[in-house]
Amino acid sequence: MNVKELMNTKVESTTPGATIKEAARQMHDIHVGCLTVMDGNKLVGILTDRDICCKVTATGREAGWTKVDEVMSKQVITCFDDQSIEDAANIMMQQHIRRLAVVDHANNIAGFLSVDDVAHASHELASGVLQSTTTYQ
Repeated sequence: MNVKELMNTKVESTTPGATIKEAARQMHDIHVGCLTVMDGNKLVGILTDRDICCKVTATGREAGWTKVDEVMSKQVITCFDDQSIEDAANIMMQQHIRRLAVVDHANNIAGFLSVDDVAHASHELASGVLQSTTTYQ
């Protein structure tokens, strides 16, 4: 089974200059746990609910003044949309992440693959991903 068969193709995004408060409100309103950070058409980062919790709230930073590019993950881990679920799950385990940005071969963002998506294909693979992220944090 390929990643494109299970990934979520609805990709929500924000900009590097948006405030964390704006991004958090957007995440809340559309019920997502992460946003791509786009500078025009270029993917420059990923902002997760964990980034907001650990890098803003827990450290006492002001969400209304802190910019997305100050706390986003700048190293975007990706897989290709035509890779196997097994390959994608292995990337997630090696990188200790629960969400994986999916790109096409032109490097355009095509969607996201979450550990929940992986579970639809294999509970064993999803369990491995969860175990890797739990023991890493």
